[in-house]
Amino acid sequence: MNTIPSTPGTVWLVGAGPGDPDLLTLRAARLVMNAQLIVHDGLVDPAILALARPGTQLISVAKQRSRHTLQQDEINALLVREALAGRNVVRLKGGDPFIFGRGGEEAEACRAAGVPVEVVPGISAAIGAAAAAGMPLTHRSHASIVSFVAGQCKGLSDQNWTGLAGKGRTLVIYMGLATSEAIAEKLIADGLAPEIPVAVIENATRPQMRVLRSSLAGMPALVATHQVKSPAIIVIGEAAGESKTESLRALALEGMQ
Repeated sequence: MNTIPSTPGTVWLVGAGPGDPDLLTLRAARLVMNAQLIVHDGLVDPAILALARPGTQLISVAKQRSRHTLQQDEINALLVREALAGRNVVRLKGGDPFIFGRGGEEAEACRAAGVPVEVVPGISAAIGAAAAAGMPLTHRSHASIVSFVAGQCKGLSDQNWTGLAGKGRTLVIYMGLATSEAIAEKLIADGLAPEIPVAVIENATRPQMRVLRSSLAGMPALVATHQVKSPAIIVIGEAAGESKTESLRALALEGMQ
């Protein structure tokens, strides 16, 4: 007969960062290396999962557009169930748990069930991607405001993005590949110049990283022509134009080859 532990395990909502294992926080790395159970997103790099010790149980709850391994309610229930059974759970999420990671929903579910939950922040996908591309999201000469939005959500055309992009501003779009055409049309209809620079950063911080550029009007064709795949971040604004820092970085990389 199975007995229910008197003390539940703890759920750690851990940010795995943008991809490179070297960008994990020390606390995140320690939790991964000592985990009993890791429940991870599909965007977590295999090199990070490889840090887990032998015998660690890995459960993928990978999500793709219109096809989820588990619905969010089922993920919440999984975390609660395992913790109530006395297991410590590392919930490993790409980027930061509280930036488009649904970490808030999972934390609420744990607290409602009486399960201890702690959040370990990670380098967000936007911050990691921009840094890897040598692309300052804010800069005294061209941007004092940066905004993050989700490009894959219900009612996209009804959302008010007015003022989020344009002169002195940088707009970073998560999950915007599938809706890139609608995003471009929406922003142009809201008055944003069609020629404003756009950068699409694919597989940021990983060996296969690509930085692709176009104008806002040309963004849908760029995504289609280059067959850009997730994970990818879209940056719109003067920050997306090639910077001197990035040019020097590219030359340095060429010299190392």
